[in-house]
Amino acid sequence: MKNFRRETAVIAATALASIALAACGQSKDSGSSGAGLIVGTTDKVVSIDPAGSYDNGSLNVQTQVYQYLLNFPAGKTTLTPDAASKCDFATPTTYVCTIKDGLKFANGHDLTASDVAFSFNRIVKIADPSGPASLLGAMKSVEATDAKTVTFTLAAANDQTFPQTLVTSAGPIVDEETYPADKVMDDDAAVKANGFSGPYTIEKYDKNQLAEFKANPDYDGTYGKAKTAKVTMKYYAKSENLKLDIKNKDIDVAFRSLTPTDVADLDKTDGIKVFTGAGGELRYITFNLKTMPGDDPDQKRAVRKAMAASVNRSELATQVYKDTFTPAYSMVPDGQVGASEAFKDAYGDAPDKAMAKKFLDDAGVKTPVDIKLQYNPDHYGSSSDQEYNAIKRQLEASGLFTVDLQSTEWVTYSEEYNADAYPVFQLGWFPDFPDADNYLSPFLAPYKKDKSGNFTNSHYNDEDTAFVDPTMTKLLDDERTDSDKVSREATLKKIQDRVASEVPYLPLLTGSQVAVGVDSVQGLDKTLDASFKFRFTSLSK
Repeated sequence: MKNFRRETAVIAATALASIALAACGQSKDSGSSGAGLIVGTTDKVVSIDPAGSYDNGSLNVQTQVYQYLLNFPAGKTTLTPDAASKCDFATPTTYVCTIKDGLKFANGHDLTASDVAFSFNRIVKIADPSGPASLLGAMKSVEATDAKTVTFTLAAANDQTFPQTLVTSAGPIVDEETYPADKVMDDDAAVKANGFSGPYTIEKYDKNQLAEFKANPDYDGTYGKAKTAKVTMKYYAKSENLKLDIKNKDIDVAFRSLTPTDVADLDKTDGIKVFTGAGGELRYITFNLKTMPGDDPDQKRAVRKAMAASVNRSELATQVYKDTFTPAYSMVPDGQVGASEAFKDAYGDAPDKAMAKKFLDDAGVKTPVDIKLQYNPDHYGSSSDQEYNAIKRQLEASGLFTVDLQSTEWVTYSEEYNADAYPVFQLGWFPDFPDADNYLSPFLAPYKKDKSGNFTNSHYNDEDTAFVDPTMTKLLDDERTDSDKVSREATLKKIQDRVASEVPYLPLLTGSQVAVGVDSVQGLDKTLDASFKFRFTSLSK
């Protein structure tokens, strides 16, 4: 269940320093709204085709050009019809959507229920390693029962999270007449086919260098009509170049990913505004329960708990991230419905050497414990080096640990942690939809022999080892299928308490969304919400 949308990526896209933007009619002095907008980013695009991508850069493009059955209006996390006129449960295991009348793709083809069923079925059939097929595990089947009706058959009754998967990377509706059923479509072919029905179409495209978006006058959906007729996305190889261009006002907006130091500097710059929105990005440590230190499960648990009692999240947030991140005391970040502070309740909010030592002594663990701690320097942002060196210092300051800190580039890192090469290692998470379950099930669901289930390769709740946790599996099943808000929140708290007790993961920090714009840009604050969708339709100047 490995994927790359969920894992918080700050991989720099290849960009040419000499890209000419004259065609955009934009420069420092071109402040008129007719000139359009230029948005800068370091997030690269893997694939415009939804079947071939599950990452932030690709989703950013897909959000602009595709319709979804349901979507989130700017500033809200309430599911709202987009291409559908309505969606609801017909029975506990069937979810039915009715398509709006008169919808068309930009190439003139009708958008029907058949296109919708085709879109979901091809994602599952193609099952691209970089694609979002894992999001559709709750879907047994989907079919167009007539030209306007789509019926999803679900694996579990009353699945409260399934409707939200329709808004994720698995949800864009593609044109059945132009997209192949059995393979991912090349980006240039997708642009040429113009099978888009979202608020924008793509007018010009040079992958991971420059993309020009043109407002779609025929769009009829959640976001409403675009306020800006033309938006250009410029891709940067390095965040320092992105910072320089927004500081010089050579672009209008910078969105993902500036360093905390860059953001602090830009916040003091005349003519520039920094906007922060609902967070949700999670930084955490993963323990491989097979290979981590400890002679038996009890000793391994004691080591994890001792580490939980030894880290100083506030120091990481303030000294490393300049308070653009805040301490995380649960895998469910503060602000999500059902979030608790289970780790603060269990271990406090500051290092406690006496508590940590007692965990180790009670389990017969000899100290200092040798920890091989692995992090990645290029996938989770340039501050990872500072973050993990600070964690090393914190753990060693207790006198209970010696830390062998190593870093590996992402191409190798992603392969090696999946091959059980790292006993203790860094991962990050950017959720698919704003619900507590999306911070729990992907990490805690049963880990199966085919390596589906929790995607981190932690071997927690592993069906093939001694780390099976049937109690957790039942709790997850209960919360996903509980339509009663009060009892579901009570179950979510039990899950978070159990995570704090077992510590298969150690949550560290949660971050806000940050965007920087020139003073004349409006609407940035409206799109930085907990749906994690950056909408060009909200922007104007």
